[in-house]
Amino acid sequence: MTKAASAPEMAEIPADIRVMSFEAALKALDEIVAKLESGRVELEESIALYGRGALLKRHCEAKLRAAEEKIEKIVVAGDGQVTTQPFRTE
Repeated sequence: MTKAASAPEMAEIPADIRVMSFEAALKALDEIVAKLESGRVELEESIALYGRGALLKRHCEAKLRAAEEKIEKIVVAGDGQVTTQPFRTE
């Protein structure tokens, strides 16, 4: 059985988030988490913050995947030959 995707997972990432660096997006996500954890946010604002947080999370994940694709590991063969291979975390 597959899990249905929620609206934030299906939504396109807004332009203001797409231009953020990984660090800026992570900081914004941390701020949202702190607001939500404080319990001092109205229900409607909580819902909006949660949706934005989900989009920021997706953006951060995409940035990490892009960085991983650029990283190569150095491999030394038994005969001393040095080559590189794509880095995989799987």
